[in-house]
Amino acid sequence: MKTLRLLKIPVMLGLFFVLISATTDDTKETERVHAASNVLRDFGKLHETIPHNLLSECEGVVIIPKLINAGLIVGGKRGRGVAMVKMEDGKWSDPVFVTMTGGSIGAQIGVQSVDLVLVFRHKGVLAKVKNGDFTVGGDASAAAGPLGRSTSANTDYKLDAEIYSYSRSRGLFAGISINGSNLAIDKTANANFYGDDLTSKEIFNSSKSDKEAVKTLKASLNAL
Repeated sequence: MKTLRLLKIPVMLGLFFVLISATTDDTKETERVHAASNVLRDFGKLHETIPHNLLSECEGVVIIPKLINAGLIVGGKRGRGVAMVKMEDGKWSDPVFVTMTGGSIGAQIGVQSVDLVLVFRHKGVLAKVKNGDFTVGGDASAAAGPLGRSTSANTDYKLDAEIYSYSRSRGLFAGISINGSNLAIDKTANANFYGDDLTSKEIFNSSKSDKEAVKTLKASLNAL
């Protein structure tokens, strides 16, 4: 009997850790959504920020908190964030988890942490990300976005690029180039957060999540 009791201990401990992990599987993803919300709030506090008119007319956004950009002649970048598109009723979709990777060669040295926001004129461009082969600057043109809370002084943004980038830098670099960077769907993060094997298309077409982190993210985006 004593032996049986001893054998039950590791079994019970195993079940305990399984239950604990099941309740915290989406912790990292929730933190990523909160981080994206914080990026949007920080951008909103800047004197020169993403023009409201541009946001009202765009159909998609990608938010990458703390994108790491490092290099010594040969450089690389890596970050995890979320993507959202505007639905037919004007509401923002639930967030799709994405990753960004890229490399570059040239005169560069240092390490930089960048809060990056990409504004997409058309949501159809983001639909390509589902195949993991969307390249910024290759599949769609990208440019530094116009600044100002109103676009009245800069109306040519409609004619230049498909994607407009905005970054808030911390580190040794003065700026960041995103051309050549690859955007891919983070399927593992999506499964952890939503609990289902949903495709990016299904998530982009939904705005039903009642998670507090998602509500906060949408509110932060609408407040810009």
